[in-house]
Amino acid sequence: MSRARRSCSIDSRATGYYHASMGMLLFVAIIVFGCQARAQAPAADTDSKTTKLAGNSQSGKQLFSKYGCYECHGHQAEGTSAVGPRLAPNPIPLPVFIKYIRKPSGEMPPYTAKVISDVELGDIYTFLQSLPKPPDANSIPALK
Repeated sequence: MSRARRSCSIDSRATGYYHASMGMLLFVAIIVFGCQARAQAPAADTDSKTTKLAGNSQSGKQLFSKYGCYECHGHQAEGTSAVGPRLAPNPIPLPVFIKYIRKPSGEMPPYTAKVISDVELGDIYTFLQSLPKPPDANSIPALK
């Protein structure tokens, strides 16, 4: 009597669902963490850092592509269902954005100051802020 061997491989659909759910979990964590950081951070400190890093959106768009951000987050930072959460419009506060990029959780690789400067991150952040909001669902005839 021979026993059939069980396969130890994970179903690719389950893996896809896992990555999608982890992406959503990461997105929610970033939003919650961003809100907590905004509530805890002194306003003057946040404003002074934002002022110092007021960036160039055209440069930020080029850097967003150069550093491969679009590969996970999409060309317009709209996010993907697999790994990269939506970054725009309305990105998290700049200090939280920089802190997360330096020491991310999940699958995102860290980008140290040796790889990308705070000024470049300021440019990317300005690019994210410049992206338009999507149209309201009520304004799309096919969705009515």
